[in-house]
Amino acid sequence: MVLINSINIFARYLKNRKMGNLGVTEILLILLVVVLLFGGRKIPELMNGIGQGMKEFKKASRLDDENEKMSAEPKKDEEKK
Repeated sequence: MVLINSINIFARYLKNRKMGNLGVTEILLILLVVVLLFGGRKIPELMNGIGQGMKEFKKASRLDDENEKMSAEPKKDEEKK
């Protein structure tokens, strides 16, 4: 029951994001195809890899933002002089 409610919420989210008219049955069909392609044992490994990739991306973007801020600060100091 909780899974179906979660899928309904996800389907409404996708619909609000203009991702098309994905309903519960379409999402379940996609999940079934993923399970058939990768098998039940590989899915946790795939999700782990996706999670690590997202972490690395966020870390790199944070570092990039910090580097931009650091490079912008000396310019402000030079303008004051």
